[in-house]
Amino acid sequence: MAASQDVHVRICSQEIIKYDLEIKALIQDIRECTGPHSELTELNSNVKDKINQLRLRIQDLEQMAKEQDKESDKLALLNEMERHRKQMLSNQTAWRKANLSCKLAIDNSEKDDLLQGGDSSARQRKTTKQSLAQTSSAITESLMSISRMMSQQVHQSEETVATLATSSRTVLEANEEFKAMTGTIQLGRKLITKYNRREFTDKLLIFLALALFLATVVYILKKRLFPFL
Repeated sequence: MAASQDVHVRICSQEIIKYDLEIKALIQDIRECTGPHSELTELNSNVKDKINQLRLRIQDLEQMAKEQDKESDKLALLNEMERHRKQMLSNQTAWRKANLSCKLAIDNSEKDDLLQGGDSSARQRKTTKQSLAQTSSAITESLMSISRMMSQQVHQSEETVATLATSSRTVLEANEEFKAMTGTIQLGRKLITKYNRREFTDKLLIFLALALFLATVVYILKKRLFPFL
């Protein structure tokens, strides 16, 4: 069971790290977002979802820490949980700052578009947006690669949990068989003890009967052969 708990703790920690990386990548996308506001709104929605998932996994890690048998393991997990929580709060602060900065940049850009206009400005914005899109695509691809690697580790951990569960059932079945054999042996010992006592009682009764018989024979012979005694 301890090994199974360790596997669940590792899986939870890996998922927390994965969500943290995804949130950081989304915040970077917000910093580089040039509009429109609908794109920023979608990015903010994704960040909110990831933060909610991260918060739930941190709560799971806290619960696992409270269930630890050893006080040292409990304190270590609680410290790790607190670090993740502080990192989440730091991400939320960075998210708010990036969001405000992006909104201001989009507003200024829209004002410039209204005041300036022109093909040259449009081409420049298009080139900048394409460059930012390429950078964002590269970051997203890197994040997806990390996510796939984390998924593989989670899958391997799940297989380890399944193997441990099978081994645990085998041990429990063997333990039940051992208990049954122990009960049978104890019953046999009681029966043997009972039979030994009965054998002793039977021998004693036979000895007493034989002594009584011999005493009777001696008495009869005495009366027949020595009636005057």
